[in-house]
Amino acid sequence: MASRLNPYLTFTGEARQAMEFYQQVFGGELNLNSYGDFGQQDSPMADKIMHGMLETPGGFTLMGADNPEGEQPGEHRYSVSLSGDDESELRGYWEKLSEGGQVSVPLEKQMWGDVFGMCTDRFGVPWMVNISERSG
Repeated sequence: MASRLNPYLTFTGEARQAMEFYQQVFGGELNLNSYGDFGQQDSPMADKIMHGMLETPGGFTLMGADNPEGEQPGEHRYSVSLSGDDESELRGYWEKLSEGGQVSVPLEKQMWGDVFGMCTDRFGVPWMVNISERSG
């Protein structure tokens, strides 16, 4: 899979409605995963969106999620997402993006099985890097 670069929007409880709206605007296939889908069924966030992805016929990809309860989105309500399965390429991007910036989530294996990290580069732009395992 080629690496992908796309916006990742952060919401405060309205991710499902927003992502469904964007699907109506742009068309395409929408996949939504709640916090409950990832083992947090008893949490107040169980029905909130942990990860949503819209892929459109025009080639757009838009991702979004609800911030965990009690956490504010911060200065930005977006991040730039880099994802794919080329670990060395994506780790190289991570190293360069995080150098001189601030790491908020170290690049490491997560509960959904991928390697993931979040940082803000030295120019104040928030980034998310997700490395999935190569299939096949």
